[in-house]
Amino acid sequence: MNSNSSSSEKATEFCEVEDGNLDAKHERSIEHIDSETVFSKEEQGKIIHHIDRRLVATTAAMYAVSPMDRTNLGNAAIAGMNEELGMEGDYRYSTIALVFFAMYTLLQPPATVLCRKLGPRPFLSFLCFCWGVVMICFGFPKTWIPLIPLRLLLGVFEAGFFLGCVYLISAWYARFDIQKRYAVFYLSETVLSGFSGILAYGIQQMDGLGGYSGWRWIFILEGILSVIVAVIGWIYLVDFPDRLISKPAWGFLKVDEVEFVLRRINKDRGDSTAEPWNFKKWASSGLGSCLTTMAYALSYFLLIILKNNLHMSVAEAQCLTAPPSILAAICMGFFAWAGDKYHVRGPLLLLNCLLGFIGLPLLGFAKQPAVRYFGTFLMCLSGQGAIPTALAYHWNGALAYQANNITGHWKRAFCSASLIGAGGIGGIAGSLVFRAGCAELSTGDICGVGV
Repeated sequence: MNSNSSSSEKATEFCEVEDGNLDAKHERSIEHIDSETVFSKEEQGKIIHHIDRRLVATTAAMYAVSPMDRTNLGNAAIAGMNEELGMEGDYRYSTIALVFFAMYTLLQPPATVLCRKLGPRPFLSFLCFCWGVVMICFGFPKTWIPLIPLRLLLGVFEAGFFLGCVYLISAWYARFDIQKRYAVFYLSETVLSGFSGILAYGIQQMDGLGGYSGWRWIFILEGILSVIVAVIGWIYLVDFPDRLISKPAWGFLKVDEVEFVLRRINKDRGDSTAEPWNFKKWASSGLGSCLTTMAYALSYFLLIILKNNLHMSVAEAQCLTAPPSILAAICMGFFAWAGDKYHVRGPLLLLNCLLGFIGLPLLGFAKQPAVRYFGTFLMCLSGQGAIPTALAYHWNGALAYQANNITGHWKRAFCSASLIGAGGIGGIAGSLVFRAGCAELSTGDICGVGV
């Protein structure tokens, strides 16, 4: 077999393709991949692990800094931002949190298509760099009004990132390999968000340095971190596998190894049988929206709840956000392992939702502070731990339709973004269910999240 000649011919074909026919040519090339190259099970495992180390690790590192704006907002709020910028009212803080989702939800479908067209390495790295710059700018306003356009800009730049990463990861793995990868990807954000309170407490000790308050340094330094991670992403991110046939990435897979990955994915998705688009597909999007309501509510308000409702000090509130996130990360890993091993998603999602229903009344109505704090563990587990399972459930549920009835990467990207982007609606609800200025949680607050 002359694999080098075959690979060279493929590369030549790709170079001759015009932009308008790029995806069609990719599809034809994938269908005629040389199937004679055989890898042993050990070699196949090494290929998959290489993808894990390069793709999943890089996207996880970049996504870990993406949601820091959510925890940053809460950390800054209890560290003096609300008082200094005049945000003590019930709804000013909620408004600042809410406006992010206007652009974030609206731009997800076109942003994901742009990720496919421009390529994930330049596109995702550019987004990470831009939101890092915006986060730095959060450290300089004198009133709360400039935070509104800054949050809108943050929504613009973060809109395409999560879906772009999910879409990119899904392009490299078979259906029942993917939940573990989603878990690692999402786990990085969960762990870093949990420890961000401790990090913020350390940064607050810079209060007065350069004439800036401690809460301003939280935004400035963590924005700089996002810029640094964007540069790392530019170096290490890889393209979609069908494009690497013609243009291999440095230090990554060889052409015959990429061909093996594509054969493996096509075989896996070829097992799917066509089914009509039905209520289940829309319900899975609604499920993601409900889960993200709790996840975003915790991201924006957990610190404020611990300080105002459980009467903790700023240092205690910031440090005690870490344990619930660590538990959520551990359980997330277990659910991912169980879901991929036993090919089960629905019961795991049901278990997560039940834990949330138990945690909410504990947080809202228990008398002892320790019991109320325990409720935050169950809520974090439900709101954050279930997201990778929901992603895998949604992807597998919609995969048969997409693989058999939606042709071309453009339509698949747009369809996936439209479906999973419904989670942004949960962010809108999560921004409004609690009131930052209230000293006690109301029955309406708890019922709003529970519903």
